[in-house]
Amino acid sequence: MTAEAMVTSPFAGVAADGDRPLRIALLTYKGNPFCGGQGVYVRHLSRELVRLGHTVEVIGAQPYPVLDEGATLTELPSLDLYRQPDPFRTPGRGEYRDWIDLLEVGTMWTGGFPEPLTFSLRARRHLAARAGEFDVVHDNQTLGYGLLADLGAPLVTTIHHPITVDRRLDLAAAKGQSRLKRVSVRRWYGFTRMQKRVARRLPSVLTVSGSSRLEIIEDLGVAEDRIHVVHIGADTDLWSPDPAVAEVPGRIVTTSSADVPLKGLVHLVEALAKLRTEQPDAHLVVVGRRAERGPVAKAIETYGLQDAVRFVKGITDAELVDLVRSAQVACVPSLYEGFSLPAAEAMATGTPLVATTGGAIPEVAGPDGETCLAVPPGDADALAAALGRLLGDGELRARLGAAGRDRVLSRFTWAAAARGTVAHYRAAIARAGRTR
Repeated sequence: MTAEAMVTSPFAGVAADGDRPLRIALLTYKGNPFCGGQGVYVRHLSRELVRLGHTVEVIGAQPYPVLDEGATLTELPSLDLYRQPDPFRTPGRGEYRDWIDLLEVGTMWTGGFPEPLTFSLRARRHLAARAGEFDVVHDNQTLGYGLLADLGAPLVTTIHHPITVDRRLDLAAAKGQSRLKRVSVRRWYGFTRMQKRVARRLPSVLTVSGSSRLEIIEDLGVAEDRIHVVHIGADTDLWSPDPAVAEVPGRIVTTSSADVPLKGLVHLVEALAKLRTEQPDAHLVVVGRRAERGPVAKAIETYGLQDAVRFVKGITDAELVDLVRSAQVACVPSLYEGFSLPAAEAMATGTPLVATTGGAIPEVAGPDGETCLAVPPGDADALAAALGRLLGDGELRARLGAAGRDRVLSRFTWAAAARGTVAHYRAAIARAGRTR
């Protein structure tokens, strides 16, 4: 839909809730559709908002999100300093467009992560030039200073979880390493100071779990009455059981978008080494990029698991779903998750789940022994025992798989997430109207 059409006919039709359709600007500073939860969130939420009758324009930077039919994408490009295969690159002279680009490069050169700030500044400028075109602006965890300006419409912000949690875990993992390494971690997470200041001034914050809500209140200082839980979920049409997909004996599947302590992949590799002493056909497929160095690569080499751990990336949605369906067990070994889409998606396929109790994972995966097998985060022995128990008990796998899908269908769908989000859009618009 063109900008002219949005301006001249903003209230045509009726939305699914019986009220007028909304014109929504959905901001995402990073929308990678193949790893990380933010790109998944933008894709599925925008699709369901359109199905409810609303107009959704996603405004994003690289890597750009993949969108389903109905939502439109407006590219607001950064300098893409972290792209593969040349991350931390220095742009050529002709690439610089303005002072925001200089700020982006200068922050990277000094070891910081600039994208939340620089995207927010570009978004502020973009929205100022389009004042009156949107009923609501929805920010997907940018939390940059630029979004504190008048954006021409009420602002609603989603915080999946506070990045201060990642900072704590990365600093803990850096203990015993060089002083330079610890200073580097602190500098990289320097943007979290900005996010804390911005979050405290936001009028309406959405988050994806009760666990994240408590973390945001404690870590970011957001007032309790300004933060609301809207659970996200799985695309249960796509993520569904299919008996035609053959189960591969010993296969364990996990999703790990990065080799960082938060994801706990190194503990799963250690658990696999223990497990294979009793079940030698056990093997792991990791949906994510293989790191050539780091704790996971070292553990794979130390335990001689080169032939037992495979990494896959860039596969289609259908291929990913079939991969999960083919596993005897799905595993979420994270030390912390603000929600855990991989848990919900695996459960939706009927694949039995082993998951830690880190962060919001129990809120998604459900009670130990009823819908999953739960273990403490960071405990390789407990992971190995739970994985071995499931691999060796077909009846238990069938029971947990069926119960897991039922739990997702009843609690965690994107359609329900979209309806809950629209309710908060309308509340934000009503508040803004009262304060004018």
